[in-house]
Amino acid sequence: MNLFEQIRQKPFFILGPCVMENQDLLYTVAEKVAEIGQKYPVTVIFKSSFDKANRTSIHSYRGPGLEKGMEMLQNVKERFDLPVTTDIHEPGQAAVAAEVVDILQIPAFLCRQTDLLVAAAKTGKIVNVKKAQFLSGQDMFYPAQKVIEAGNEQVILTERGNMYGYNNLVVDFRNIYDLKKFGHPVCMDCTHSVQRPGGAGGKTGGDRTFVPMMALAAKAFGADGYFMETHPDPDNALSDGPNMVKLHQLEEAIKPLLS
Repeated sequence: MNLFEQIRQKPFFILGPCVMENQDLLYTVAEKVAEIGQKYPVTVIFKSSFDKANRTSIHSYRGPGLEKGMEMLQNVKERFDLPVTTDIHEPGQAAVAAEVVDILQIPAFLCRQTDLLVAAAKTGKIVNVKKAQFLSGQDMFYPAQKVIEAGNEQVILTERGNMYGYNNLVVDFRNIYDLKKFGHPVCMDCTHSVQRPGGAGGKTGGDRTFVPMMALAAKAFGADGYFMETHPDPDNALSDGPNMVKLHQLEEAIKPLLS
């Protein structure tokens, strides 16, 4: 059974630190992700970003870059036998990342970028398209269709909240129901949906307290998978710390989603 077929056997989990801070961090988190995958009958995918291209401030840490990032992900893949994913921001990054990753993630802000979607599709890898903060679930038919018409039917759609007013996101869980109508696996991004974008004085804030609740609500609406960023010390993480689940609490956040 290939990875996309496994993903269709829900639930699946996309887990990892927001950004690649160093190799040791990736190993620490990947070890826990692999342990969860071995302990429970679920599909786990390791995620981390080589470049956070949409940071609030130009002075914020972005990551190690494409070449070094792919080397770091390859090391994780080989050491822990995990499928891996990362996000791409430009069409030219798709083929390079696809040499290592199993899933290419399209960032929410870029989900309407035709050239990016087509480039990702043409790699033959699974394409996870995150719903923009300004779109409805119904609107996501068209980004998914761009991938399909480029010759790739391996599509995941991810809900991550909508912007309602300044520095705040709200999740309308009806979007999950609408996304599922298209026949693709639907994932709930439980960590980015609790963000307060740009709301912490030059960086993004948020509240990880609500992550398990977001996951359970998404489960009630029929989500197939769950995206959770996690870190052993999120309060000192270099990106999205307020939203990430503490690594030692990750398993407890996941267990209620398994029954």
